[in-house]
Amino acid sequence: MDFDYVIVGGGSGGATLASRLSEDPSVQVCLIEAGGDGRGILVRAPAAVVLMLPGRPKINNFAFQTVPQPGLNGRRGYQPRGRCLGGSSAINAMLYVRGHRTDYDDWGRLGCEGWSFDDVLPSFKRAEGNQRGESALHGGSGPLQVAEQQSPRPITEAFIQAGIECGLARNDDFNGPEQEGIGLYQVTQFHGGPKNGERCSAAAAYLHPVMNQRPNLHVMSDTQAQRVLLEGRRAVGVEVMRAGVVERIGARREVALCGGAFNSPQLLMLSGIGDPGELVRHGIAVQHVLPGVGQNLQDHTDFVLSYKSGETDLFGIGLAGTVNLVKAIAEWRKTGSGMIATPFAEGGGFIKSSPDLARPDLQLHFVISIVDDHARKLHPGYGFSCHVCVLRPKGRGEVGLHDANAASAPRIDPRFLSHPDDVALLLKGVRRAREIMRAPALARYRRRELYTEGVESDEDLIRHIRSRADTIYHPVGTCRMGTDAMAVVDPQLRVHGIEGLRVVDASVMPTLIGGNTNAPTIMIAERAADWIRAADGARALQQAPAAIRVSPVAPAAAVDAAPDRIPEVARSGS
Repeated sequence: MDFDYVIVGGGSGGATLASRLSEDPSVQVCLIEAGGDGRGILVRAPAAVVLMLPGRPKINNFAFQTVPQPGLNGRRGYQPRGRCLGGSSAINAMLYVRGHRTDYDDWGRLGCEGWSFDDVLPSFKRAEGNQRGESALHGGSGPLQVAEQQSPRPITEAFIQAGIECGLARNDDFNGPEQEGIGLYQVTQFHGGPKNGERCSAAAAYLHPVMNQRPNLHVMSDTQAQRVLLEGRRAVGVEVMRAGVVERIGARREVALCGGAFNSPQLLMLSGIGDPGELVRHGIAVQHVLPGVGQNLQDHTDFVLSYKSGETDLFGIGLAGTVNLVKAIAEWRKTGSGMIATPFAEGGGFIKSSPDLARPDLQLHFVISIVDDHARKLHPGYGFSCHVCVLRPKGRGEVGLHDANAASAPRIDPRFLSHPDDVALLLKGVRRAREIMRAPALARYRRRELYTEGVESDEDLIRHIRSRADTIYHPVGTCRMGTDAMAVVDPQLRVHGIEGLRVVDASVMPTLIGGNTNAPTIMIAERAADWIRAADGARALQQAPAAIRVSPVAPAAAVDAAPDRIPEVARSGS
């Protein structure tokens, strides 16, 4: 089977890209996804994430593990990643966060021309359907539904007041003019209509509404990509395994890898693209030397403070909680509101470890339950938690291979807390978070602190941090964008040295942004769709009769002369 575009991975990048490219009915688009369709009730009901995140069993979740981490006392970290249409946006906390505007300006200074905040803002706005409507910084009519929380719990307001008592300003829009402060997160959730209160994954936003309506969009779920097929230095398709049969999926124009920070570099290496030492070690023939593949892994190292509580208006294990949950299910099914609509991490904050900093360097997530080992360790009773993470870690890790089998998990080594500055900053963050959690506004909810009750010295706190810290699920950087020798893709996301191959996901980020990574990944895919369609338009102009190509009229007029071959993006000059 041959298509114009073949996209590998139906997560936030792939769902967005497939939807946008297939808007042009003259092209054939194939989307390959290893998991299912991402439509089930566990995805649609926000609170059901607690059943998918732990990976026991693996429901819509790859549930990867890292190699043993010296910085975490030799423990293996846990890396949940979405395995269905929508990818990790189907199993995340739905938080809509873009990061700080200077994060993107930093990318420009690192050689990624055209990636400043002013450059990317139009793509953020085009994606966004914010409940608050259109504004200078927000979109109101995009496919990704961004909502106020349906039913935040009273304890979350107490958390915000606790932050105010500790000197933080209330912030009602972390994606507004100022990121610093404390407040409620907006969430990727349907607001109004028959889906009110349901999760709006990238697939629910971009893919599900059109995949049965566009004959030019072919979605292959439960299909494992094996390798990218090359002819010389050009990508011409993808080899896949479907129902136990190996198939070739041809790409007439481009292949786009959208597997995320772990699976995209893995697939490049399985295809013979990467560092020769890594490839030869696993018996893979070197097709193209690209030493940066899998390097530059960055992730938000996170520590969780958890507290027991006598409050039962929380997620917990007990008779009252069970009764509340049954009532909440009925309420959500009827109105889309109530506790089932919660993102769990209802409140949060962006704070500075020092007042003289230009931007926040720590992030808080306040959760209406006890969080222990990614909800894999349960505690009877009720409680609440506060995550704190280092926003721009200095440590760098890598992704490699365990073997040459595409069905195997990639080798993930984040090297958490390998840099002393990351340890020192996380310690400051834990102390600041504790100050907020001990503030008067939370006194009526707080009984005792789990694990770290009475632990006060730096040495003892660092010992606890190393024994319990882990990811908060934001890996990036392993197919880094740039123009230097270690860059994997150029600023238009084309793989260096290989024609017809791009990477379109969080792996292209040169540095980790100061916030959650789902919204930025969707923005990246929106931009990639523009460039791919523009390249398609350029090809069409080259193939048009000479009289059209050399016509002295304005470019728009020349485009209108061949409307069946030129996508709308070329007409608009986007």
